[in-house]
Amino acid sequence: MKTLDMLKPGENAVITGINGQNTSLRRRLLDMGLTLNTKVSLVREAPFGDPIELEVRGYSLTIRKSDAQLIEVK
Repeated sequence: MKTLDMLKPGENAVITGINGQNTSLRRRLLDMGLTLNTKVSLVREAPFGDPIELEVRGYSLTIRKSDAQLIEVK
């Protein structure tokens, strides 16, 4: 299983699932546009690796790596 935090800058992926017991975090990720079958690309990482900047649905989104670990991609 590959997760969003495993991508390298410039790589693209498609979201296949969102894990986690915290329903409010899951809802927040979905509200930001991170839904199933959405194409994402990792633009860059912060100097120490956290947070990461993604391009999703034509806009830039910055999330924590701990949140990115919950998102399965292929």
